[in-house]
Amino acid sequence: MKAINNIILFVCIALLCVSCKKEIKVDRSITLPFFNSAIFTPEWIAESSREYKSIHKIADFSLINQEGKTITNENYKGKIYVADFFFVSCPGICPILEKNMSILQDEYKEDDEIQLLSHTVMPVKDSVPVLKQYALENGINSKKWNLVTGDKDLIYDLARTSYFADEDFVKTQDKDAFIHTENFVLVDKKGRIRGVYNGTIELEIQRLIRHINLLKKEK
Repeated sequence: MKAINNIILFVCIALLCVSCKKEIKVDRSITLPFFNSAIFTPEWIAESSREYKSIHKIADFSLINQEGKTITNENYKGKIYVADFFFVSCPGICPILEKNMSILQDEYKEDDEIQLLSHTVMPVKDSVPVLKQYALENGINSKKWNLVTGDKDLIYDLARTSYFADEDFVKTQDKDAFIHTENFVLVDKKGRIRGVYNGTIELEIQRLIRHINLLKKEK
């Protein structure tokens, strides 16, 4: 009887091991990873995995765009989008970020599935009229690309804890520090981070486009 029980136990363990191996199997050549922390370690997580339901998501937000309209998570539900952080009077990297985000706007101008979202990190100065003027000067289509302003604490918290966009904060934990990042963050239809790119490098934009097209094939 004891021998039979041992055999049954062995079979159960073997089956469990086989099921676990099947559970975590992901084809990395055609699937983008998930990013669950500011360390930006890529993680390939199968839908059947226990970890799948706990994948990091962008927190709820409510901000105002260049048209004076309220923009929330609901506007991006079921959409793939690219997010970044900028400010209108920035003389350094921001004009380059705008130029490269415009490449994405042109690439997906006829594709409603792809959206863009730029957060100002200087909301005190970047009011709705300022953002509207900036949009007009740079040919930004408000149906494709939202420039948003609002509560500074909310924007900074989103940057640091949702998008992991502030690399300096990871090192210093200084909440009063100004955010200045070149990151473009790719977010999937369920609000999960699937890629991070240097928005000042056009070659990175081409890589981002390839990844967007790959993400479009996901169910």
